[in-house]
Amino acid sequence: MEAEYTSGKRMRQKKTRMTTTNSKLTLLRRQLRNTGGLAIAFSGGVDSTFLAAVAKQELGDRAIAVTALSPTYPAHEQNDAAKIAKLLRIKHVIVESNELDIPGFAENPENRCYFCKRELFKVVRRIAAHYGIKKIADGSNADDLSDYRPGRKAVKESGTLSPLLDAGLTKSEIRSLSRKMKLPTADKPAFACLASRFPYGSKITEEKLNAIDAVETVLRKLGFTQIRVRHHGDVARIEILPAEMKKMLNATVSDKVVQAAKKAGFLYVSLDLEGYRTGSMNAMLKARRDQNHD
Repeated sequence: MEAEYTSGKRMRQKKTRMTTTNSKLTLLRRQLRNTGGLAIAFSGGVDSTFLAAVAKQELGDRAIAVTALSPTYPAHEQNDAAKIAKLLRIKHVIVESNELDIPGFAENPENRCYFCKRELFKVVRRIAAHYGIKKIADGSNADDLSDYRPGRKAVKESGTLSPLLDAGLTKSEIRSLSRKMKLPTADKPAFACLASRFPYGSKITEEKLNAIDAVETVLRKLGFTQIRVRHHGDVARIEILPAEMKKMLNATVSDKVVQAAKKAGFLYVSLDLEGYRTGSMNAMLKARRDQNHD
């Protein structure tokens, strides 16, 4: 009897969660319709793909996806974005935009993302105007408020909409809804631009970006799913899922990774025993703040 009660309670909780998620989706659809037209900063990731898919359903040809190519955006992500946009049948505009040319960006200050997003939204706004569209949007979701996100300042300054965040949709809900819509990004690993691989204050160069991309490309080919290669000068600090660490310790696999890293210019290769986690570079900021408070 108790087992039946527990099972019934779980089913009711799941139904409540789904109702909440569906309510958020209904709100999202209404918000998108009210824009009358929308240009989306489109990376081809989980969030921007879901947003573009729903926007296309609600706005038809008045929804466009804008992808900015740059050294911080690896070729495989560019290719994915183009394929996904074609699958969604949404108009896809690709523009060149080199963040390294933005004053202040390459020095990699704590608010680096602000400079990047500010430039990105200028580009998206320009493309939107060309097509007679007044509103632009990014793929921020409700979970993004829980981490240090200097790019949010650029969102507010530029008048960029964040429909997923405004609807209260979390990453897990977006993935769940993406599965229902059969989107290819439903289970796609999280990705952040290659600039996020550097400690704050460490100068970003195209050569260093290429080194990171080269090692991450080898890791993906070896079958690792969620990866980050953090650039610490001569040291490549690799973050992978804890469940995949055993695979990394295989002599054949680790040798291929080491060789790839050294070919890319690193002298040493380390495996982060904490594994992959979002915003790991922000730990430095927290440590600094804690020291200042002592």
